[in-house]
Amino acid sequence: MNNWLYQYPKLYTGILLKRYKRFFADIQLEGGEVVTAHCPNTGPMTGVSKVGSPVQLSKSDNPNRKLAYTLELIQVDDLAPTWIGVNTALPNRVVKQALEKHLFPELSEYTQVKGEVVYGKDKKSRVDFYLTGKEGQRPIYLEVKNTTWSQGTLALFPDTETTRGQKHLRELMEVLPQSRAVMLYFINRGDCTQFAPGDSTDPIYGKLLREAINMGLEVLPCRFDISPQGIRYLGLAELKI
Repeated sequence: MNNWLYQYPKLYTGILLKRYKRFFADIQLEGGEVVTAHCPNTGPMTGVSKVGSPVQLSKSDNPNRKLAYTLELIQVDDLAPTWIGVNTALPNRVVKQALEKHLFPELSEYTQVKGEVVYGKDKKSRVDFYLTGKEGQRPIYLEVKNTTWSQGTLALFPDTETTRGQKHLRELMEVLPQSRAVMLYFINRGDCTQFAPGDSTDPIYGKLLREAINMGLEVLPCRFDISPQGIRYLGLAELKI
């Protein structure tokens, strides 16, 4: 049975030589050629950007692109060799597929999924997904956070201070209790079975998350199996608050 939520295009194997200026990564391909790839990840990639790590790249045939290659996967060997998805453009696409297939039983029935809906006091923010159902059902505001940092089998978010993430938590709290608010942590590696806030990197975020949970925020720490073939949903990690 094919249960891929996403299948990668043809990938090219290489070794990470250097990541710099956030968006660039120098990669040595199998044949020895060194290329500069686009790194679609604005975060520090704590613990997952070690020089010498195996990587997988996609390649675009768009002649207008400055960089033909894109860094998609990097392999770590924390407990066992594990592929990690580093392209932060993918989680929302994958979650949309999962929502359309109703793969998250924790969410009640809904009939419509909208992306990038304007909300918040100043109406300058956009929630990742807005779910609506039958008349009388509370709508669901759902935010997605890509998660790659871990300590053993414990996934952690964030891996750096995130004022943007703090803002998202405050905005989700504002829609409660008239609406449901859901924070979905996209654990972009298959070796983590637990999730906790990254208190050591952003204690304010951890404090806000616990406050939001007490107010009714629902947390879905979603585990995904990542491989060069594609991405599959594994279910929820244990929430350690």
